[in-house]
Amino acid sequence: MATLQDITVAGVINLLIAVAFLLAFAFLRLQPINDRVYFPKWYLNGSRKSPRHSTRSTVGKFVNLDYRAYMRFLSWMPDALRMPQAELIDHAGLDSVVYLRIYIVGLKIFVPLAVLACAILIPVNATGGTLVNLKKELVFSDIDKLSISNVQSGSQRFWAHLLMAYVFSAWTCFVLYTEYDKIASMRLHFLASQRRRADQFTVLVRNVPPDTDETISEHVDHFFRVNHPDHYLTHQVVYNANKLAKLVKKKEKLKNWLDYYQIKYSRHPEKRPTTKEGFLGLWGERVDAIDFYTAEIDTLVQKIAEERERVLKDPEAIMPVAFVSFNTRWGAAVCAQTQQSKNPTIWLTEWAPEPRDVYWSNLAIPFVAIAIRKLVMGVTLFFLVFFFMIPIAAVQSLANLDGIEKVAPFLKSIIEVKIIKSFLQGFLPGLALKIFLIILPTILMIMSKIEGYAATSILERRAAAKYYYFMLVNVFLGSIITGTAFQQLHAFLHQSPTQIPKTIGVSIPMKATFFITYIMVDGWAGIAGEILRLKPLIIFHLKNMFLVKTEKDRENAMDPGSVGFPEALPQLQLYFLLGLVYAVITPILLPFIVIFFGFAYFVYRHQVINVYNQEYESVAAFWPHVHSRIVAALVISQLLLLGLLSTKKAADSTPILLALPVLTIWFQRFCKSRFEPAFRRYPLEEAMAKDTLERATEPNLNLKGYLSNSYLHPIFKSEGNEENEMGEWRDDDSLVLTKRHSKLNTPGASENSYIASPEYDEETYNYQV
Repeated sequence: MATLQDITVAGVINLLIAVAFLLAFAFLRLQPINDRVYFPKWYLNGSRKSPRHSTRSTVGKFVNLDYRAYMRFLSWMPDALRMPQAELIDHAGLDSVVYLRIYIVGLKIFVPLAVLACAILIPVNATGGTLVNLKKELVFSDIDKLSISNVQSGSQRFWAHLLMAYVFSAWTCFVLYTEYDKIASMRLHFLASQRRRADQFTVLVRNVPPDTDETISEHVDHFFRVNHPDHYLTHQVVYNANKLAKLVKKKEKLKNWLDYYQIKYSRHPEKRPTTKEGFLGLWGERVDAIDFYTAEIDTLVQKIAEERERVLKDPEAIMPVAFVSFNTRWGAAVCAQTQQSKNPTIWLTEWAPEPRDVYWSNLAIPFVAIAIRKLVMGVTLFFLVFFFMIPIAAVQSLANLDGIEKVAPFLKSIIEVKIIKSFLQGFLPGLALKIFLIILPTILMIMSKIEGYAATSILERRAAAKYYYFMLVNVFLGSIITGTAFQQLHAFLHQSPTQIPKTIGVSIPMKATFFITYIMVDGWAGIAGEILRLKPLIIFHLKNMFLVKTEKDRENAMDPGSVGFPEALPQLQLYFLLGLVYAVITPILLPFIVIFFGFAYFVYRHQVINVYNQEYESVAAFWPHVHSRIVAALVISQLLLLGLLSTKKAADSTPILLALPVLTIWFQRFCKSRFEPAFRRYPLEEAMAKDTLERATEPNLNLKGYLSNSYLHPIFKSEGNEENEMGEWRDDDSLVLTKRHSKLNTPGASENSYIASPEYDEETYNYQV
């Protein structure tokens, strides 16, 4: 059990690490050689020039010689707050702004909770005196005396906890409601004021049914001309170009190696560079590197041309998926938000992601395979979550050395060394858990890609959901269950089974000490490490040394990254869960939560303004998930408090708490019906208003030209524009051309026919619209 001294040691260590990272950042960001690492967003939008070009001094190109700059090394903090919200939305997008608002929500919730809890609940808990009487039975520290465990069973003091539970829940719901209302309004305003984008006019159509008389492209064109005659504009079929994409990616890698050896040869022309032909140049015959990679690239160029030709000519390469564009936003909204066929499993429509958000590889996955993949990944996630309990339990054993000593006293001489014990209990458990979680987001993102979602934003939201479930089960519940088992192992082995629920009820609040150490490692030192950007800094300078030969190469070497929603959102939701659960049970944890939200807000606001370049804009589509999980955390906190009070013989106050989860769930359902439609559908009123305004202000707009290749696979764009081969253009608005054969001589109507008309010949006919 971590003592007050252990927590102090952990706090000092993490504070020193955080300060060291911040000082290193404050120094490194001022150096001209690092300018592209710490301000890449401004370079990408063309509003910043390298300071190395403004000085003639050789040393000045690498080191900032202006001493006045070092006097303002903390200026990044007020600079991060200076940009107003409207300008920040234009600069970074609504997704980034709403992400930052989550930290504001955390401060709005937990600052008042921390004040009330410290003023009311901590004195109530501290004067309970229960743990002193159980000193021989339980392992506890001075911090645990500030928790609800220190209140005697059946005490009238529990009315204070009950009252605070209602106050905390009411305040949390009030903040969430006002924030949901605000963000929904921001989303609608953003959509109304947004500049024209291709996805406003485009719908993604999946599971296009096969037709024996028409190709996929002709079938799509025919269907939408008939069923959306006034608004259908054009469509773009989707090709299975995954093999072609792999070949192009391989060519780019070989080109990088060729550039590397050419630069190496230009610096040392007296000797031609060599390499081995085998894997990664590790074995095989040694050959001239430049000639080898030139030949490999020439071979790949031929393969790419052949594969591209095959994709364009092979009907099997066309997937039953298409991007269908309309001449108005209203027409696109009607199509995206309605059922297209009496068979609900075909002609499935949804809003198309914006072009840079499309995850092209997954569009080639058959519709039936997607359902199977989701089932397999769901089962895989279940086993991953529960098998990860093993390392979590091992981590918890480090956090509860006092309990281990009672069962294995031979380790006592080593564990009791003061410095070792403080380090093991105050710092190492949180660090070990952080290390275990490093690779997890990558694994969960791969699983989401396998499931077959068509947009990067959806992939990241699904990966974030998986990570949240993992954190809930393993980091939170797993740490409590395994931690309590290790911590109270001696008590479990030497007491009556009827006393075990009581021991668990007393022990759960004591796990706050472990979570305090985790918050300090992850939320203090970890956030400071985020602003330092040590990994991108090293990679940038390595690329600069070996691969960069032009300014364009230097821009490509920059790695601005993005917010990283698959990892950042679950992390935030875990902090909400910890704060809400322990607000009543062990309120001493709340100040650590508040410090995290405040510090992280400064850091991420700076990163959003100066560093991150968001890959897509989902218009805050992730907010309903964030809101739901915060409410779920609130319900979990209420149920845990209810269970805890039931073990404390608080018979008078416990039944009153039963209404609280019911009211909270009703609140969630109300918010879902009140606000969520703004995140799922586009109001036809807004669409019509925007269309009317656009027709009045831009009567000669060539929308077809604007949309021409918006949803063409990037591989085809990079390899050349084949507008005639890749695009399908509607040139006649009055006739619907089809190649379907006549069914006059058959007794029944064609399965895929849409209009029966006697006015056609045997081979080809037109539908009059």
